[in-house]
Amino acid sequence: MAELYITRPMPDKVIAAAEARFNVTRRDLNTPLKKGEMRAALVLYDVVIPTLGDLFSAEVFDGMEGARCGLLANFGVGYNHIDVAAAREVGIKVTNTPGAVTEATADIALMLMLMSARRAGEGERMVRSGKWTGWHPTQMLGLHLGGKTCGIIGMGRIGQAIARRAHYGLGMEVIYHNRSAKALDMPARQLGSLAEVMAQSDVVVLAVPGGADTRHLVGAAELEAMQPHAHLINISRGDVVDEAALIAALEAGTIGGAGLDVYEHEPNVPEALRRMENVTLLPHLGTAALDVREEMGLMAVANAIAYLDGAPLPNLL
Repeated sequence: MAELYITRPMPDKVIAAAEARFNVTRRDLNTPLKKGEMRAALVLYDVVIPTLGDLFSAEVFDGMEGARCGLLANFGVGYNHIDVAAAREVGIKVTNTPGAVTEATADIALMLMLMSARRAGEGERMVRSGKWTGWHPTQMLGLHLGGKTCGIIGMGRIGQAIARRAHYGLGMEVIYHNRSAKALDMPARQLGSLAEVMAQSDVVVLAVPGGADTRHLVGAAELEAMQPHAHLINISRGDVVDEAALIAALEAGTIGGAGLDVYEHEPNVPEALRRMENVTLLPHLGTAALDVREEMGLMAVANAIAYLDGAPLPNLL
């Protein structure tokens, strides 16, 4: 029986599906693999199911031509932690799990939009601390999103799911920036530049993939282009935003607030962000629902089984 290595604890349904076809070795830690562990996995197993944080860099693949592992079946749609080109050079295929994460991640974006604009985190902290003195007409006035403009950066599957929620759910006008033209099933206007979207939006949502091309896509200049009342929402990858520039913009009042589910040096969150009342911080909850994680895991296992059977890989990168 072929050998499969799973780098993090997974839902029971995923483990059962894997064990039906593979001899499975499970790692019971939630920390990222170290370089030595990754190189050992490539030598010892036919398929590895890694995930976010398992940094399969070009250095990890060095000298791995002819290694036992033929597939990294990534658990997650994002794969910027895997050097796919370097993997291919040594004959290792890479797959991911698109589709399974779309709706759940879009839900988190919508939640952060509302929480940030309506000061929900600040309000909950007030109630929990016992400092709430009762309702009054000018207490905690936030930004009503109905009729406002939502700017989306990156109009892939997740961006489109966010756009539908913003337009049909909240009645927002949607504008967006994307590298290519898109045929959409909802009203949305594509603008010519990132700066235009940043300047015209009441809420900007980042929904681009991670990687070298999008690192620090949003920095000081882009934040400066935003309106003073506008909110920045990031559900993509932490390093898409220059975190130091974001902190400076929030401290200076350049923007009204931010809602973050990801961080540049995750899981480290700067103390400056943690102390700000106008920042909503979530612990990377984008796909954190049991049925979603099960679907992601089953998709990764399906890729592994296709490799084992010599069939076309459903989600080959």
